[in-house]
Amino acid sequence: MARGWESKSIEEQQAEASSRPASSKKRLTPQQAEAQHKIEALRLSRQRTLQQLEKAQNPNHHKMLQEALRALDEQLQELEKTP
Repeated sequence: MARGWESKSIEEQQAEASSRPASSKKRLTPQQAEAQHKIEALRLSRQRTLQQLEKAQNPNHHKMLQEALRALDEQLQELEKTP
């Protein structure tokens, strides 16, 4: 009996999702989508660099990661201020 209720709930959720207008998501131009993708990739790289920076013990490696972080921040600022 629990499975019946469970599947009913899933069916209701799917019906609700399909009844929502698809236009609720903002359509992006190809250029905007590419910029958004680049921003997300830079944010992920920044996060990974920060994690590596926390673990870095070699001063040269630490310095290199700080420089990489600065470069990523500059690229992010450039892309985010572009309309």
